[in-house]
Amino acid sequence: MTKLFIFENKARIASVYGIGTYTKELENALQHSDLHVCFIHLNSDVQRFAEHIENNMIHWDIPYPKNMYKDEDKNRKYYFTNVTFLLRQYIQQKDNIIFHINNIEYNSLADALRKSFVCKIILAVHYFPWCFELSGNISLLRKISGKTESKLDQSENKVKKTLTKEKELLNAVDKVLCLSKYTAGTLRKIYKIKKQKIAIIYNGLIDGHPIPDKQTLRLKYQIPDIPVILFAGRLDELKGLTYALRAFKTVLKTVPCHFIIAGNGAFDNYLKECEDIWIHVTWTGMIGKEKLYELYSIADIGILPSFFEQCSYVAIEMMMHGLPMVASNSPGLGEMIEDGITGLLIPLIEHKDRMEIDAVLLAGKILYLLTNSSEMQRMGKNARMRYEDLYSQEIFRKNMLNFYQSLY
Repeated sequence: MTKLFIFENKARIASVYGIGTYTKELENALQHSDLHVCFIHLNSDVQRFAEHIENNMIHWDIPYPKNMYKDEDKNRKYYFTNVTFLLRQYIQQKDNIIFHINNIEYNSLADALRKSFVCKIILAVHYFPWCFELSGNISLLRKISGKTESKLDQSENKVKKTLTKEKELLNAVDKVLCLSKYTAGTLRKIYKIKKQKIAIIYNGLIDGHPIPDKQTLRLKYQIPDIPVILFAGRLDELKGLTYALRAFKTVLKTVPCHFIIAGNGAFDNYLKECEDIWIHVTWTGMIGKEKLYELYSIADIGILPSFFEQCSYVAIEMMMHGLPMVASNSPGLGEMIEDGITGLLIPLIEHKDRMEIDAVLLAGKILYLLTNSSEMQRMGKNARMRYEDLYSQEIFRKNMLNFYQSLY
């Protein structure tokens, strides 16, 4: 029997990059499969190694020890060496072992596993650290990767070193799992990873549709009978919320509407953009899935002005709920959303040192949908069909099982 071990980081990083959602959906997808599945929760808040059974699957919690070194890389190596030593005590099977890593910064984990087990190691790429340094500017990344060390400034040197470490891990694993075609292309062009080493499988979600009537929900939350625009996700520069707020200000001058912002983060960075229109904006902070799904049902339009995504769970949730979307054509979103069919796309503006979005153009796309209800309904229906065709739990389950089985 093939034994599959899936690593998840229980620290904040898992929620920031959607890895927690990914592993939960994997758990749902792999129930009743022929695989023997074990989830390994790293950096857990337990005092010592602990095991529990959930959904007929084994879960191991491994605490993070006190840091031994000032250098983060040394601490990781120390931790993963001990994690692997512990796993050797519990994993008795000698072959047909698969380790699924979900963090592109875990070089030392892959090295330790390779030395201790006869196994297949796969890496799912959920994010690239350079995206946060460069706001997803791929052209700037290409320039940095082509520079010699002597011509790099301090921030560029940091990006280049990160890139080198990522390449080492990508070359060390047996297979790289990408969540979008764009990511696969980036791995081939920038990281020089061979095409046959890469697999592409989109994220999937259990269907949370339908839920109660829109008017009933609006009464519950005391939302007035005007169009509602919804942004969901962390309040982060990479998500483009600043431009969404600027666009909303413009939209308000023509159409009475309300903006709901569901997510947590640095509120103070964005409140200034709401000056004089606070009454038209609702900030929910972090909320549970049940309430979030109710907001999707209340909303008329979803807005996703991100600079970079892989395979956005927010976009999938909006499609699931039949929401037409106005989004950037950033990597990931431009692949998920069909312009003029499931939503409307606007281009990113790429500068030498930054990325921007034209807030006036963004406002124009929102206004087009708000003043064309038939188009809004058509795109919403198409979005729902796209979810069913590409991003459902059933499709995700089938693709993942086929992928794991292909390794042996």
